[in-house]
Amino acid sequence: MISALVTGCVFGLSSGLAPGPLLVLVITQTLQHNTREGIKVAAAPLITDLSIILVSLFVLTQLENFHHALALISIAGGIYVLYLSYGCFRTKPVNLGELKTEPRSLKKGVLINLFNPNPYLFWLTFGGPFLLRLREANSLAPFAFLFTFYLSLIGSTVFLALIAGRSRTFLKSKAYLLVMRILALTLALFAFFLIKDAIYFLGASP
Repeated sequence: MISALVTGCVFGLSSGLAPGPLLVLVITQTLQHNTREGIKVAAAPLITDLSIILVSLFVLTQLENFHHALALISIAGGIYVLYLSYGCFRTKPVNLGELKTEPRSLKKGVLINLFNPNPYLFWLTFGGPFLLRLREANSLAPFAFLFTFYLSLIGSTVFLALIAGRSRTFLKSKAYLLVMRILALTLALFAFFLIKDAIYFLGASP
């Protein structure tokens, strides 16, 4: 249960704080309208991700050669998490003056998230397999992971919206970059364990 809570928190923070289409939209909505509009956009994953998670879990549970499939998925997940780590490590100060997008509603935020490949990659390569493993250990653990993941994801994005609404300096500060470097190292550690899992599954396959 503790592993589920901590993992959800780490991945939620790394996803929420990393620059991307949804974060840009949250900040621009906040700057062009008000913080409330930014928060509406931040909530878009709550609308879009349920279907993505269900489809990912269905695909994963239909795999015939389970151990070989889990090995390949773990390797893919490890590579993808390393990619996330690299993205966090290379994060640069966000120049709010360069964020030029037209005013958009929650509907636009939902569309951006639906056409963003990152949620699909995450739930197919790491999130989905991790939920299945948690279910085997504790029936409540998957819900704990989902709770802390979305609490951290949306909470961190809302936090940045509030910061953007009050101050334009935090996203350019060393503190923001330090947080992203720490998340990058943590994600790299998760990637190591995913590769380790892949070796285990290959050894367990008949």
